[in-house]
Amino acid sequence: MNHGNAIIDQIAHECLLMRVRKLDRVLTSIYDAELRPFGLKASQTNLLVLIAKVGPIRRIEIGKRLHLDPSTLTRNLKIMLTNGWIQEIADGEDGRGLPVQITVQGRDLLNQIGPSWRKAQTRTEKFLGDNGATLLRKLAENRIEPPSE
Repeated sequence: MNHGNAIIDQIAHECLLMRVRKLDRVLTSIYDAELRPFGLKASQTNLLVLIAKVGPIRRIEIGKRLHLDPSTLTRNLKIMLTNGWIQEIADGEDGRGLPVQITVQGRDLLNQIGPSWRKAQTRTEKFLGDNGATLLRKLAENRIEPPSE
């Protein structure tokens, strides 16, 4: 049963996606550990910051900007709505997909997590090294879109 060993070896040693996903899990664990005392996850922090910066914003726009599938987005927004960090606002449309905006409680939460976020950021930069952190910022500095085939 030696069929396909070459491709298995190539994927195991060269796959960029496998490496990025592993890196993502490590970095997420660093931020999650620092944010846990606030009842916040790294993924929710990312959403909360986006909503604070550009809100009110519709779910579909959040999904497009962050490349999130609808179920992941809905699950995280539901938690954030329940905790009072964001709220839906009426906008005169048909009521489906109401825009969300940050609440005072959500903004206060972002201010409270500042020192913990900075600690996670420092730990991450140490883990990546100066060159790795610079490269990561450069790769993600612009709106990321999949290349055409």
